[in-house]
Amino acid sequence: MTPHTTHAAPHLLVVDDDADMLRLLSMRLTAAGYRVSAVGSAEAALNQLDIERPQLVLSDVQLPGRDGLALFDEVRQRHPSLPVILLTAHGTIPDAVEATARGVFTYLTKPFEGKELLDKISQALALSAPALPATVGDEAWRNEIVSRSNRMAEILAEARMIAQSDASVLLRGDSGAGKELMARAIHRASPRAKKPFVAVNCGAIPEALLESELFGHMKGAFTDAVANHKGLFQAADGGTLLLDEIGDMPPSLQVKLLRVLQERAVRPLGSSQSIPVDVRIISATHRDLDAAMATGDFREDLYYRLNVVTLTLPTLGERREDIPLLANHFLTRLAGKYNKRLSGFAPEALKALTVAPWPGNVRQLFNVVEQVCALSATPLVSLALVQRALRVPSVQVLNYADAKQRFEREYLVGLLKLTDGNAADAARLADRNRTEFYRLLQKHELTPGLFKSEAPGNPVADERQD
Repeated sequence: MTPHTTHAAPHLLVVDDDADMLRLLSMRLTAAGYRVSAVGSAEAALNQLDIERPQLVLSDVQLPGRDGLALFDEVRQRHPSLPVILLTAHGTIPDAVEATARGVFTYLTKPFEGKELLDKISQALALSAPALPATVGDEAWRNEIVSRSNRMAEILAEARMIAQSDASVLLRGDSGAGKELMARAIHRASPRAKKPFVAVNCGAIPEALLESELFGHMKGAFTDAVANHKGLFQAADGGTLLLDEIGDMPPSLQVKLLRVLQERAVRPLGSSQSIPVDVRIISATHRDLDAAMATGDFREDLYYRLNVVTLTLPTLGERREDIPLLANHFLTRLAGKYNKRLSGFAPEALKALTVAPWPGNVRQLFNVVEQVCALSATPLVSLALVQRALRVPSVQVLNYADAKQRFEREYLVGLLKLTDGNAADAARLADRNRTEFYRLLQKHELTPGLFKSEAPGNPVADERQD
């Protein structure tokens, strides 16, 4: 039960303070086709989680400082869907059993058989992220979502699990945060991927037309109905229907939508017969539906029909490490549209984008990049052009002295992500000399090279920390 070896092999994080055991596990798992990051302490494991979210954590219970059980609690808090397997000696079996009751996937008692370990890992991965059909490609389902954010990685992991079922999904998030892209990704990761994906903005269509648009109409049903018309439910039959801005749907239509969801059939306007439909529903909103239910503007029974699973997308300000990636991604796409030879952003321009407020989120960032792309007369986009496009005062980068002590590590991690692991640039942003900055990195066991976009997990390098 070993994984099919591809360029996107499952990534495992292995934690053990025994260097020989760490090396043995790394070799065995790498030979089985996994990509392995190996560290010698819980603190180093948490730092690795800041760099890249793995698909599974394999940890010894007995670790120096914070033990494996405390590590599990922290992992569960950060990434609720990330499976954890514990390795335990006989003396810590009761603790491991207790941890299993709290949510650890399983535990293995040392010494253990190699096949047993691989079987448990395979089972955990299958339950936490079911495999896609080979024709789809391991990452193709989410290729429109550009991110290196841990928060987005967790949401994407949950989205992929959700995709395997037909459960209705409610996507929450501010306007422009990427809810439709997430809905498309869920569809592509689902068994319905080869069937239609249909999106409708419930707030953009007048109430008089929305019913016909959703459910269809028969010829003569109303004055302008000159022919039979299939609604979007029928158009999406076998696939996925995204009801965007569901919070703007008029109450009268909420009743009819509820009936369709209950009966799994639509009745076009002017027809006396219902037509069966097989549709997976994803809805999205930037509104507070709980408040809308309290005021009677949104039906409670419809809410629970739509809200089987909720995913809340972060604002762009909550995933600032993604801004340079997104900006350069959009610039590359738009350069062709405007027939421009653009090499990228000047460092000051990219910094201005990174620290700017983004009330319009990713959609606003795209619009800003499109504007600078259209107006740029040089291969390198200048700071002045970005400031013109932003038309809002930029937020200043936090000086290190202003960062509170309890956020010190998060502050350093953010700087390393923003500079793609360039410690010298990070030190300049933090207004600290390089010697002092490296001392801070050492204090928090942060290795700048691991923050580079293409940095692979290194199963051996971390053993030097033991």
